[in-house]
Amino acid sequence: MTAIWALVCYIAAIIVWNSALKRNIGEAMLVGFVVTGAFAGGDIGSVMWHSLAEAMQEEVTFAALAFVFMSYLLAGTPVLDHLLDILNSLLGRLRGGPIYTSTVAAGVFGAIAHVGAAVTAAVGSVTIPWMKRSQVSGHLAATVAAGGAGMGITFPFSSTMFILMGSAGVASVVSTDEVVVPLFIGGLWCLLVRLVAAFVMIRRHGIQAAESSQIQPLRRSLGVGWTSLMLFGGIVIPLLLTRGPLAGALGSWLDGVKMSDAISLITWIPVLMVAIVLVLGRRNLPKSGKGWWALLGGAAPKFGVLGVTIVGAFSAANALGELGLPAQLTKLLGRVDAPLWVLALVVGVLVVAVAIPLTGSATMAAIGPVAVSALIGAGVDPATACVAALIFASTEGTSPPSGAPIYVASGIAGVDPSRTFAPLVGYYCLPILLIGVAVATGVLPV
Repeated sequence: MTAIWALVCYIAAIIVWNSALKRNIGEAMLVGFVVTGAFAGGDIGSVMWHSLAEAMQEEVTFAALAFVFMSYLLAGTPVLDHLLDILNSLLGRLRGGPIYTSTVAAGVFGAIAHVGAAVTAAVGSVTIPWMKRSQVSGHLAATVAAGGAGMGITFPFSSTMFILMGSAGVASVVSTDEVVVPLFIGGLWCLLVRLVAAFVMIRRHGIQAAESSQIQPLRRSLGVGWTSLMLFGGIVIPLLLTRGPLAGALGSWLDGVKMSDAISLITWIPVLMVAIVLVLGRRNLPKSGKGWWALLGGAAPKFGVLGVTIVGAFSAANALGELGLPAQLTKLLGRVDAPLWVLALVVGVLVVAVAIPLTGSATMAAIGPVAVSALIGAGVDPATACVAALIFASTEGTSPPSGAPIYVASGIAGVDPSRTFAPLVGYYCLPILLIGVAVATGVLPV
């Protein structure tokens, strides 16, 4: 049970270093990584080196920093202001409109793209500045954006779903077709609980509709800033190239290449959005090498803590994997003998625990089949068991301290990620865990 203790000590070290000692989250993540590596004993050097090397190659690290740079560029141009004027013209009169919009948009984008960090990055790059402009605090805006990440898993047809359904133990008892409709209904339950969370946040924090003086007629805001809508091209173009008829035609033309594998959304969305900002905001950006050097120098401090935090989180996750965390949790799960609601809660907690350091896909590959088998053994319908397991795994972006969407959203919002931890757990992680338990026990039909 070494890896399980390593996970417990990893989380404890981060909480103590960040909350008790009041040090920044970047330092806390590095301390957590060192504590985790210490459990490797004589192999500590090898485990930590390989874990760090793999973390440095994570595309989410690049994407998070790229979105921070894009946000910094946008701040120096009128592009984002024009876009927010248009959004306010449409929804500014609705109390908490940006929060509801972010939540629904995450559901729509998640149903198409399915990649948690990509959902947060694409939706949050627009809605986080909009929320902040509407007097929503930075850490609450980041919480809402990160909280929507998991909806990519709870709607068909995500890679996480296919990983679970492709495992031998699951494929032998239920087909993929039998899971599609129940999973879609499960996704709607998860969207509903996020909308309830949005409603509670809006009331609790006293968020009001935008003042009438701040809302322009739609005709005027479109007339002035219609070109800012091109910013969405950075999201739409990669989606068209990787999903739907165009992607299928391109794949056939390229001798059967799967475009969703060839083009990474989390990499290309920020690249294209930065390129579009450079074009749309060219009149307000530096014209000389000296000017660009000054601009880049001003952006550099924003990358420090964020980059260290992400690398530390992924390094620790890799180290826990090498210590055998998935196998040990699977073994622990196999010992549980309890009433259905208790078993469902234990299964959910263990899946959520694995999703803390791992992505949803990796979680399902590691413990998904065992979780489904445990639920089926307790009398749960096989398709329902699969839906419950996927709902549990969808907490990947809401279970601190290691979820990549947390750091993507915090980077865009320019806030300390640790300030989102408690709201994420309270508004999203625990309610989604309970939704999964309710689905498994039949309280919520799917």
